[in-house]
Amino acid sequence: MRPATPLICQFIDEHKDTYGVAPICRALVVRGVQIAPRTYWAHRLAAPSKRALWDTTITEILAGYYEPDADGKRPPECLYGSLKMWAHLQRQGIPVARRTVERIMRHNGWRGVTRARRPPRTTEADPSAARAPDLVGRQWRVAAPNLLEVADFTYVPMTRGFGYTAFVVDAYAGLIPGWECSLVKDTGFVERALRHAVTFRTRQGHPFDNAIHHSDYAEVCVKPRVCGDGLRSWGVLADFSA
Repeated sequence: MRPATPLICQFIDEHKDTYGVAPICRALVVRGVQIAPRTYWAHRLAAPSKRALWDTTITEILAGYYEPDADGKRPPECLYGSLKMWAHLQRQGIPVARRTVERIMRHNGWRGVTRARRPPRTTEADPSAARAPDLVGRQWRVAAPNLLEVADFTYVPMTRGFGYTAFVVDAYAGLIPGWECSLVKDTGFVERALRHAVTFRTRQGHPFDNAIHHSDYAEVCVKPRVCGDGLRSWGVLADFSA
């Protein structure tokens, strides 16, 4: 689909000092974008559209809020995001559309202050940690249940801080036989989820017999590492491959 003429002319404006208008038009035609030099010059000489004039007006108004003045100061409204700024302009009697404010702020890189909490990191590689053997080889398809158990955990935003939930997933059926919640991410947290899975499957009459427990090596420092020797009593082999 052919781009709009203003976009094509803007592209020509950015490169005409280097290549010239006519050569750029010929190159665009070869690329399937039809435009003649006279079309470009007619667009340049035409009066600006109502939208362009309105955008210029709103941009100048917003710049008065988001750009520092001669003393390097900005009004308190500079903390507003697009929604609050749109509501503020409405109260000032400026009938601007909300999407117009969003578009102009995004184009100029203006944004308000947010109180969003920074999510915790759950992946930090530890180059000094000993690597466990790769027992999976990235082959996630297995022939039956209880052959491959994949463990992972994620953070859960709470009123204050974050909580963590660990899941043990059977790779064959997508069943979650074990899970655990915690306010800290430590080894015992993941061990309890795995122990829950072992107990649950044993009560069902399907104990783990040399099943493989997989966790990513890249997360070995933060996502707790459970030693293989500690799992053998549960009939589980440890795998922390990348």
